[in-house]
Amino acid sequence: MLTWFMGLEVWVQALIGTLFTWGLTALGASLVFFFKNIERNIFNLILGFASGVMIAASFWSLLAPAIEMAEAQGVISWIVVAVGFAFGGIFLYVADKLIPHMHLGFNHDKEGLPTKLKRNILLVFAITLHNIPEGLAVGVAFGAVHYTTGDPIAATLGAIGLAIGIGIQNFPEGAAVAIPLRQEGLTRTKAFLLGQASGLVEPISGVLGAILVLYVSAVLPYALAFAAGAMIYVVVEELIPEAQQKQTPKGAHFATLGVMIGFIIMMILDVALG
Repeated sequence: MLTWFMGLEVWVQALIGTLFTWGLTALGASLVFFFKNIERNIFNLILGFASGVMIAASFWSLLAPAIEMAEAQGVISWIVVAVGFAFGGIFLYVADKLIPHMHLGFNHDKEGLPTKLKRNILLVFAITLHNIPEGLAVGVAFGAVHYTTGDPIAATLGAIGLAIGIGIQNFPEGAAVAIPLRQEGLTRTKAFLLGQASGLVEPISGVLGAILVLYVSAVLPYALAFAAGAMIYVVVEELIPEAQQKQTPKGAHFATLGVMIGFIIMMILDVALG
């Protein structure tokens, strides 16, 4: 099975990987058919878990390979990763200021340019915006396999591990989008459709990322660091602050526990498979 997968075009591998991550988003969103409310401590746990996965993936799956590839290209690695990482954060910052969206969670803070779009659409825009770096990370990871100087099987397994990790954290994230939409008054079906739609951007950004690095090899370490910077921006700017806005005395502990669990799972996937 792995041999067959490795024989596919790189962009097809990225497409399969990101379709998997989107599929788990849809699966998580389907929980709206069974639950109408999401308890605050569980919500904190979900956000913390997503943060832990993204933090671990940013280093083991993106920054570490970026440093190795920059050194192989004969350039100063720390400059390359610093520039790529910074631009990833800048990209999300600018997008936050321009694209109308509403923060995921219980406060519904609005950001971006003024708009008359409905609240539920703004909620979907928020998580869609944050799914872009996740899809890009998976696509670039599969593109990086094409240039590996080590074991291609290990490199492919590492990219698959990243897709699995992103998919695992997308499952509760899908529920964290769809269930609040249900609380906004949408029907279960509409809440599900909008919740899963937030993950559709991942296959698009994943394929684009794979194609980019496939044809412009010099940009690969920058692209890896860019994806890492974008994901860390999401974690620090929104996920962890929202998770810490507790409504119960132990709410922050649930968020911290989620971060630890997510980090450990992603670290194990990356080290064991990669």
